[in-house]
Amino acid sequence: MKRGVPHMVERPTDATPGGSKPMPRKDDEAELQRRLERLGDSLEAHRQAEEAANRKGQLSGFAQAVKIASEFVAGIIVGAAIGWGIDKAAGTSPWALIVFLLLGFAAGVLNVLRAEGMVAEAGARLREAPRSETQRPDRDGDRSAP
Repeated sequence: MKRGVPHMVERPTDATPGGSKPMPRKDDEAELQRRLERLGDSLEAHRQAEEAANRKGQLSGFAQAVKIASEFVAGIIVGAAIGWGIDKAAGTSPWALIVFLLLGFAAGVLNVLRAEGMVAEAGARLREAPRSETQRPDRDGDRSAP
């Protein structure tokens, strides 16, 4: 037996002696034809479902864009409203509005980055912190416990 090449043995079938395959019968051919038709129908249904999902994906892209834009604008508006309210209550005319408008802008940008997956949620970062503190890279770049 050669290395790397599996040894193949022809086994006899139950229909004819000597290992030759029996001729298919009409019943077998009909069964195979029914199975082939079922497979074709199943593949066609799957293809139609994929096309419908692709069409939905185009619409959901627009919905995602509207969601991200509204989160960004909402952060700015909320920051401006809080700053304006503090200015009216404290009498510090433009300063609280400017500070909170900038904070609202930063919050809007953070919301956009979170929605796109560029920045992890705060809870996820806190769960990751204990693991990353226990494993620090040494000079060679290998991770080792302190």
